[in-house]
Amino acid sequence: MNSRAAFTLGPDKIAAGSRAVVDIPFGKLYTHTELNIGAHVIHGRQEGPVLLITAALHGDEINGVEICRRLLKLPRLNRIKGTLIVVPIVNTYGFVQQSRYLPDRRDLNRSFPGSEKGSLGSRMAYQFTDKILKCCTHAIDLHTGAIHRANLPQVRASAKDKTALRMAEVFNAPVIIKAASRDGTMRGTANNLGIPLLLYEAGEALRFDEQSIKIGVRGIVNVMQDLGMLSGRTKAPKNRSVFSKKSSWVRAEHDGIARYYVTLGQTVKTGDIMAHIYSPYSDFEVAIPATFDGVVIGRNNLPLVNEGEALFHVAEVSSLDEAEKTLDAISDEVDNAMPAALRDEYGVV
Repeated sequence: MNSRAAFTLGPDKIAAGSRAVVDIPFGKLYTHTELNIGAHVIHGRQEGPVLLITAALHGDEINGVEICRRLLKLPRLNRIKGTLIVVPIVNTYGFVQQSRYLPDRRDLNRSFPGSEKGSLGSRMAYQFTDKILKCCTHAIDLHTGAIHRANLPQVRASAKDKTALRMAEVFNAPVIIKAASRDGTMRGTANNLGIPLLLYEAGEALRFDEQSIKIGVRGIVNVMQDLGMLSGRTKAPKNRSVFSKKSSWVRAEHDGIARYYVTLGQTVKTGDIMAHIYSPYSDFEVAIPATFDGVVIGRNNLPLVNEGEALFHVAEVSSLDEAEKTLDAISDEVDNAMPAALRDEYGVV
């Protein structure tokens, strides 16, 4: 007999010491085909936090789906304390269509907390908040850059949320950005509900990025261990994340064809030439300089640009030299420093 009560999610009850996949109805296609949001639930035998992991809130951001798959394969999860809820695909509509958006072109992550009688996105956000998000004590939301844009692995948390900042530190992504949440986002709704939520951004839409996936799996395991859901003490990372309190985009001042010179994770100084934009019909060419010192954490990969288009996302840091050393060390640690047995345990090979 299990002394711990069963966990209820949607129509299902999951007994302590067991796991299940719960299908929660969220709507239908106009062909009358039902669409569900599938949630993996692992309900431990012992009390502990209820951690929610979500991915593909934007339907084309599939990197997180693979992170969820590898996470769920870890044998350690069979001995967790508390409860783990993993939703690999939140925006089922967008995922099927390989699109960021819902069928009405609304952004689901600008629709929270939603309402019962609003737009499709608003109704989905309301149902997700009511049936899943409110069941949790902590959350990690997995994202990538938008189409044609790649993000350096980074986590974002509110500077006012000490628990979320602790989660960010132990996650140990290359960069931590202290940023307030936007209205309409799941993170903003979670914050309003008193649920610390960590946002992980890494990679590019419609693409798998192996290093981003490895860091994501490792980071979630680190957080679970720090929350006491997995056995073992949380060790201080050998290379701590780079902190940034501010980031902004360097934009194209002219339309044309861009030649990019800097890559993700590269440090830049004010005045460094990051790209040139030229015309295919004349000798016109204009340089795009860095407007402040920082680290490139996001980049537009499409050479065809319009005036005002975002080209490089740069995070301000206190020391460029220290940031460069840290980013290189974390990259090497993820790619090379893990012993084979540990890599297998984290599901990153």
